Amino acid sequence: MSALAWHGVRTPRDRVSLRVHGRSALVCAALLAAALAVGVAGVGTGDYPLSPAEVIATLLGRGDQASAFIVETLRLPRVLTALLVGGAFGIAGAMFQSISRNPLGSPDVIGFTMGSATGALVAILLVRGTALQIGLGAVAGGTATAVAVYLLALRNGVHGYRLVLVGIGVSAALESVNAYLLTRAARDDAFVAAHWLVGSLNGRGWEHVWPVAAALALLVPLALALSRRLTMLEMGDDAARALGVRAERSRLAVIFVAVGLTAVGTASTGPVAFVALAAPQLARRLTGAAAPGLVSAALMGALLLAASDLAAQRLLDRDLPVGVVTGAVGGVYLAWLLWSGWRRT
Repeated sequence: MSALAWHGVRTPRDRVSLRVHGRSALVCAALLAAALAVGVAGVGTGDYPLSPAEVIATLLGRGDQASAFIVETLRLPRVLTALLVGGAFGIAGAMFQSISRNPLGSPDVIGFTMGSATGALVAILLVRGTALQIGLGAVAGGTATAVAVYLLALRNGVHGYRLVLVGIGVSAALESVNAYLLTRAARDDAFVAAHWLVGSLNGRGWEHVWPVAAALALLVPLALALSRRLTMLEMGDDAARALGVRAERSRLAVIFVAVGLTAVGTASTGPVAFVALAAPQLARRLTGAAAPGLVSAALMGALLLAASDLAAQRLLDRDLPVGVVTGAVGGVYLAWLLWSGWRRT
């Protein structure tokens, strides 16, 4: 048996026992280290650059007053928002791909991200709402879209291919709605909304960090609690029922949690493209695990979004929205995914 196979971990007196996949644990540790390194580099990037040693010293309370202001007030919230939202998109993508049993079953492909964007656009353009109202609009739009897609795809249960196809159609319709809203808006409002639709981390402060952190504190434990049911659902509804899992009820719970994660992330940064699509697939290829790895998908999503934002600042233009970078990288990944799938058929 490989040294990186499953291992048992037990607490004293066997009060808690866990099975840990060795390779997955190593990959998660590497992804966490990489995400933290990228975060430190992101905090040090700007008009007033700081070395990694200066960033770490400042975070530990040993920096000067100027460095503390730059790190804690100006840059750290942006990096934390990227890490948290990337993690939310990664988990949501892994959950949707698992229940649809399709690598294209991510929220930005099957319309849930677009629904959140539509709800936020209504709040921006028609209500001219506050950040809280925009966030609530994104949550409401994502939830309404999820209900519509689920009901349209429901026929003797919800099958993965039908969920993806219906979601793509709903996404296209919502994209037309968003375009209509932009054409009917005033020029300044349309500019703000169009910039938001790309997905950006520019100007993010602590007021963006705390709502995402609070939502993740509630939703991530629920997602982890559903992970075993996800593994059963991947084997098919009949197999899941034979193992004692109520397939349709479990699928509804998964969709509810994943939509919440998608909406919260979209409300904070806009509909950042392809993170939810690519992160779970890349994580699964690295870990080699058959079961959906929510932790590895979250860490990969956090790394992808933080690294894309760092690339936008250092390699391109510091005001470039991060959605441009993730869209370019994700488009290449999607083309490769479709090509590799075509070669296997």
